[in-house]
Amino acid sequence: MSIHAARCVGILLLSLTIFVTVVPAQEILSDSLAGEAYHRITGDRAVIDFAAKDSLIALAVVRFLDGQDALPGLRDSVPHAVRAVLAHSSEAFDEVTGSAVPEWSAGVAIPRLNMLVVAIGEGFQILDSEGRRTLRHEWAHLGLADALDGLRAPRWFDEGYAQWASGGFRAMESWKLRLLLALGRAPPMDSLTLSWPSGRAEAEIAYLLSASAVTHLFAESGDRGMAVFVEQWRLHRAFELAFRSVFGLTTSQFEEDWKKHVKDRYGWLFVLSHSTIIWTALALILLLIVRVRRGRNWEKMARLRAKELPDQPAYWTQVIGGHSSEGKGHEPR
Repeated sequence: MSIHAARCVGILLLSLTIFVTVVPAQEILSDSLAGEAYHRITGDRAVIDFAAKDSLIALAVVRFLDGQDALPGLRDSVPHAVRAVLAHSSEAFDEVTGSAVPEWSAGVAIPRLNMLVVAIGEGFQILDSEGRRTLRHEWAHLGLADALDGLRAPRWFDEGYAQWASGGFRAMESWKLRLLLALGRAPPMDSLTLSWPSGRAEAEIAYLLSASAVTHLFAESGDRGMAVFVEQWRLHRAFELAFRSVFGLTTSQFEEDWKKHVKDRYGWLFVLSHSTIIWTALALILLLIVRVRRGRNWEKMARLRAKELPDQPAYWTQVIGGHSSEGKGHEPR
C-alpha cells in the first residue's frame, strides 16, 4: 500500500472508530487479482479483500457489513466470518468466480466458501443505494445457507429470500409479472430450482417471480413465520415436508395460490397504468394525431393561399400596344 493510501486509511479509521488490520491477502486468494496487489481488512463479522487503491471503499464496506441488522427469521449471529472480495475490475471478478457469473451481475455469493464477491465499478458505486442492496442481497444468501447448516434451498426460495431481506419486493414492477402470467410466459417455480436464466431479461423475470412469491408467502407471518419454517426445515431435513407442515399446502398448491394472488391484486387496470408498453403506444398514437392534424393544417393553408391575390396580378403585366403596362406612367413631354 502506498504511503498516501496508508495515511488515508489511518484518518478514516479514527472517524469510523473501528479496529482493522491491513495485510496482503492470502489463504483463499493469491496476493493479487488481474495483476493488481490485494490487501485485507478484518472487521467483527467480515474480512474484506481489496486492491490498494480501493482502501477507503473497503473501510466503508466492512463498517456496513459489521453493522447489518439481523436477517428476517434468522439468528443474529448469521452469517459470521464472511469473506468479501471487492473486485476492482471485470477481469478480477471473473478470476475469483471462474467466469461462471453473467457479465451483467454485480455480485455473487459462494456459500461453500462463506464468501461474497462484488464488482465495485468506477468510484463509489458499491456505496450507493443499489450497491448496498447488492451487498445485503449476497449477505442474505450466506446467512440463509449458514442457518440451514448444509441443507440446500430451492433456487426460487433462496433468491426470493435474498430479495425480501435486501429491500423487499418492488411492487411497481408487478405489472410485468401480471402480463407474463396472462401470456403464459412466466417460468414454473420448480424449473428455477434446476437452473437460473443466464440472460439478463430472463433473470430479471426470475428474480421478480421469486421475490413476489416469498413476499406473498410471509406477508402475514413475517419474520416469525420464517423462523418457524427454518426450524421445521432443519428438523425434517426436507424443504417440501417442512413447507407442508408449516403452511398446510404443497409448493405446487402454493404456486397456484400465488398466481391467483398476482392476478387479483395486480389487475389489468394496474398493468395499464404502469406498463411502459402501454405508455409507449399512447405516445405513438399522440404523435400520429399531431402529424395528421399538421397535415390537415397544411392543406387548409394551401387552399387559403390559392385564393389570395398574387403580388403582381396579371393585369399589371398585360401587353398594351406592344408595350408592357408594368410600371407604366406618364412619359415626359
